[in-house]
Amino acid sequence: MRNKWHLPVRSKRFSALVRSQRFSANQWGISWLLLGILTAILCIVISPVSATGIGQPERQKTAAIETTTVNPSPADWVKQGRSFYETGQYTNAVELLQKAAQAYQTQGETIKQATVLSNLSLAYQQLGLWSEANDAISQSLTLLQTQSNREVSTHHLNVLAQSLNIQGRLQLNQGQAEQALATWEQATALYNQLGDKTGKIKSQINQAQGMQVLGMHRRALALLKQIRQTLDNQPDSLTKAIGLRSLGEVLQFVNDLPQARQVLAESLQIARQLQSPPDISAALLSLANTARQQQQIEAALDFYQQAITQAPSPLIELGAKLNQLSLLIETGNRQQAQTLIPQIQSQLNRLPISEQGITFQINFGESLIKLATSVETRHGASRHGASLHPDIAQILTTAILQAETLGSQRLQAYALGTLGHLYEQTNQLQQAQDLTQQALIKTQAIEAWDSLYPWQWQLGRLLKQQGDTQGAIAAYQGAVDTLQSLRSDLVAVNSNVQYSFREQVEPIYRQLVELLLPEDDTQTSPERLEQARHVIELLQVAELDNFFQADCITAKPVKIDTIDQQAAVLYPIILSNRLETIVHLPNQPLRRYTTFVSQTELQSTLEDLRQALPQRTSLRFLPLARKVYDWIIQPVAADLATSEVKTLVFVLNGTLRNIPMGALHDGDQYLLQKYAIALTPGLELLESTPLTEQQLEVLTAGLSESRQDFSALPNVKTELQQIQSLMPGKSLLNQEFTKSTLKDAIANVSFPVVHLATHGQFSSEAEGTFIITWDDRLNVNELSSLLKTTDLRQTNPIELLVLSACETAKGDDRAALGLAGVAVRAGARSTIATLWLVDDQTTADLMVKFYQVLTQDKVSKAEALRRAQLLILQDPKYRKHPYFWTPFVLVGNWV
Repeated sequence: MRNKWHLPVRSKRFSALVRSQRFSANQWGISWLLLGILTAILCIVISPVSATGIGQPERQKTAAIETTTVNPSPADWVKQGRSFYETGQYTNAVELLQKAAQAYQTQGETIKQATVLSNLSLAYQQLGLWSEANDAISQSLTLLQTQSNREVSTHHLNVLAQSLNIQGRLQLNQGQAEQALATWEQATALYNQLGDKTGKIKSQINQAQGMQVLGMHRRALALLKQIRQTLDNQPDSLTKAIGLRSLGEVLQFVNDLPQARQVLAESLQIARQLQSPPDISAALLSLANTARQQQQIEAALDFYQQAITQAPSPLIELGAKLNQLSLLIETGNRQQAQTLIPQIQSQLNRLPISEQGITFQINFGESLIKLATSVETRHGASRHGASLHPDIAQILTTAILQAETLGSQRLQAYALGTLGHLYEQTNQLQQAQDLTQQALIKTQAIEAWDSLYPWQWQLGRLLKQQGDTQGAIAAYQGAVDTLQSLRSDLVAVNSNVQYSFREQVEPIYRQLVELLLPEDDTQTSPERLEQARHVIELLQVAELDNFFQADCITAKPVKIDTIDQQAAVLYPIILSNRLETIVHLPNQPLRRYTTFVSQTELQSTLEDLRQALPQRTSLRFLPLARKVYDWIIQPVAADLATSEVKTLVFVLNGTLRNIPMGALHDGDQYLLQKYAIALTPGLELLESTPLTEQQLEVLTAGLSESRQDFSALPNVKTELQQIQSLMPGKSLLNQEFTKSTLKDAIANVSFPVVHLATHGQFSSEAEGTFIITWDDRLNVNELSSLLKTTDLRQTNPIELLVLSACETAKGDDRAALGLAGVAVRAGARSTIATLWLVDDQTTADLMVKFYQVLTQDKVSKAEALRRAQLLILQDPKYRKHPYFWTPFVLVGNWV
């Protein structure tokens, strides 16, 4: 018999899973079961059973067993239980496995009893009966561990290892990821003791899944790469196919999509070679999700269709169809979606009651709500969209009743909340509120905090629509508080099921600010302004967490308001119908300035300005820069003038990050000609010592030659030489500039300034934010690790990191988030970088001027950068065009 093995894993973060509309083999549970943990364990207690019948009509096969078996034995009950299990008939499976366990107990067959109890735990898990599942696996392990006190056989230890694997799966499903990881480590140790290399690898892959749930994606990736090295030296096997698939899915998570596609294609090839339908479908599904993430819609739909065709069971087929449906709706392919709907409905109607079946129903309901909403948005409140509403309501009502039958309050809460969302869409606000509050109560009762914030947000929207502003603010604030408490949980969700930050998180913060700053209230209290500012700060933190997939703000910061008494701090906030700017002037309370402009017009103008600024032969940018100046700066200009501030510090979010504020124009001059300018990711910064008070030493490193398909930067050599002539230190050029030499240089000497003149890119993804060295590419997380000798607790951290030849990724409207990410993660107090790639000569000239001013005039970093930019602006050979000087921005501490 083919020894299929893997655990069915479903994250505790059910909120993300239900709302994401995207499943992979790792997330559904049932496909992992078909990958064989049940089969692998069952064959210990019964004679080998062929796996070739998995894809056959299971109900007929089970019926044949029932009619042909006379005086069934416990082994027959186990075999029938397996058939029921594989077809989703979990209640029937439980009944038979209970009988088998009792029979083996009577016969004194302890190990067989323990094995059946492990399988019984799996069936209970599928029914959402967590207490019963825990009892079953505890009994199994108690029997096995009691036996372990005596002389035990290899067979016994093997059963114990497999039971530990099942316990790990159960712990993970209940949100006990750390315990699951520890349990799988025990299983791995047992397999190691047994000399079972295959079992060890399988258990290590389970560990990698646990690491991902804990947010330890780098550790998971490193472990899976290590596993791959072992597997590469072995012949093709299902273990190899599954290991490659797991690696591919982690690569997909960290956004290394081309590599993910390659590894998943290898997994698919092996699965096809070995003719394993479950593994073929699982690989196809992961390939589909990867192509979807790459925005290759046709390829994703094709992979989904292949997964459907190859599916060995109705559940896998149905899951792939739900993925396909959500993508069709998402891309506006309504006709094909309408064709798929009756097929899915028919299959759902035939499913026995189970946690998986109810999950599918809720997702189906969510997709239909999106379809109905898209139809009504396109055609108005037409009969086409409205005609779906009764069907959706019936599907969700059925899900509620089935969840009650199953006793799953979590599923009840989700079905109730989703039905409430349907009523919200149909403007039946009181019914929607009642259902949402029921969902909240049930979610709080089971302490499922990860599932709470969507219903708090939904309640806030409903209360706002009904005119209860105070109630709405309280609900929104509750959602924000929940999100903050779940920071590490949310960032650990795999990208296949990860919430869409823009759709499901960012709006909560912005809509709360909109409530806190009503447009008809011109006398907003200082407390409300402070609360609104704090909410925007929390949004900044959440965005960076989402960017890094980890809690990134860990250092002890200082309030930016207290750093510089000649600086004003501006917080422009884009809302649906206006731009709100909260301003802190030295020694004054917060002030609010409102500009009425639609979000659509504002976003469009910012995008046009971002595209126009790098066009050095055109002045198309000028009226756009004037318009943005009038929106953000003009309302506060008089107060800035009377306060006599010298530096403007911007806390930017959204599309505003892509615009260099110094390029804004009042009709006579650029903003940079009036003020030094700095950016900061949030309200707090790392405490910094001004460079004017230090003995300056610089580590310079760069590439002047072409590397890794990036063009040569011939002026880098001169740039580094001139900087070295101004400040003592060490220089690494071309072949000398490698990962290891950079690390050694930083480890051996504490440099307050690190200057890297090399190609790089800022992206909205951490993996897409990188610089290149002679021998490699460093993404932002690796750069952080490389600079770890400048840990924030040390007395001499990096005060200034300069990246002089980087740019934001083209076509990525959130790419500047990567620049903020570098500033936060690199361990430097300040970072200077460019929003777009300026020509090599200009960069070298400006950088040398910056260090000249910094060392000779003894001014702040922000003022030194300003003066260097003004020298470029006034240089006739650069035609005063902002292309040459404006992309250079300072992020972080500006003093």
